[in-house]
Amino acid sequence: MSKQEDTNYWLMKSEPDVFSFEDLMAKKTTFWDGVRNYMARNYMMRDMKVGDLVLFYHSNAKPSGIAGIATISSEARPDASSFDKNSDYYDQKSTPDKPRWFAVDVSFYRTLPSFVSLDQVKKNKKLKKMVLLNNSRLSVQPVTKNEFDLILEMSQLGGT
Repeated sequence: MSKQEDTNYWLMKSEPDVFSFEDLMAKKTTFWDGVRNYMARNYMMRDMKVGDLVLFYHSNAKPSGIAGIATISSEARPDASSFDKNSDYYDQKSTPDKPRWFAVDVSFYRTLPSFVSLDQVKKNKKLKKMVLLNNSRLSVQPVTKNEFDLILEMSQLGGT
């Protein structure tokens, strides 16, 4: 996988019964709306850029783990679901004039040879500092290039 040195790496979580990696493969691109954590929002608003690579993580699954690779395909823009009173993600303090919540487009990039489970990540001592293992509730989180590459290597080896 050849990308420029200024590429950022991320892990983004979705429950597969809500939106799975297979859904992304079929749809090709989706607007990653509904994030209601300020740290995750700030990553999308301030740090993500088009071309960044994403580990697509299935959360609350049996097993949870990394299902594939996506890419950031748009700059952050206001999340309109926060203005919609009928949306589960409505926020009365967010308005089109003063949006509180932002999101990016995420596009399918490629499948992995093997799914990498959370248990497999936990067992790999080289990943002990990974945000996933230290702030497990954060749905959008940075990943180092070394962590990203190690996950790819684990997938090549069947997730071990």
